[in-house]
Amino acid sequence: MKIRIIGCSGSGKTYLAKRLSEKYNIPSFDLDDIQWDNSQNSYGVKMPIEKRNQILNNILQQSDWIIDGVYYAWVLKSFEDADVIYVLDMPKRLYRYRIIKRFIKRKVGLEKGKKETLKSVCNLLKWTNTFQNTNMKEIIKILEPHKEKVVYMKKKEEIDRIITD
Repeated sequence: MKIRIIGCSGSGKTYLAKRLSEKYNIPSFDLDDIQWDNSQNSYGVKMPIEKRNQILNNILQQSDWIIDGVYYAWVLKSFEDADVIYVLDMPKRLYRYRIIKRFIKRKVGLEKGKKETLKSVCNLLKWTNTFQNTNMKEIIKILEPHKEKVVYMKKKEEIDRIITD
């Protein structure tokens, strides 16, 4: 089974990926871990493109996978290879709340995560507007050839239903 999950930051991609990974016992991969070099001491250092593409190709060659992330331009093959594509298009208030909550949890040590700063979170909140207003429209166009395997979700309850069915 090959599952691709895409949506805005804070939409629930990683949550859904983890739950489906547990449900089906297949590996889950977060594209942020491929796009960004988490071995660096500072936040926001990109992985070298050649290395990033090699990691993605290795994942795509596996018989089963779940890939989640906001990225779409350099991961077109993941859409082609996927058996199902979940597009999480959650309300703005929900994903903005989740982004802020996640940042606070990471800062106080309740959640492991990236080395974000207050400035980077503010920039992320601004970026989400662009993603929803511009990038999501591009994603919908890119997914048109794969429409028979695309599932759009606009409510948390729809995510919960996929996990429990």
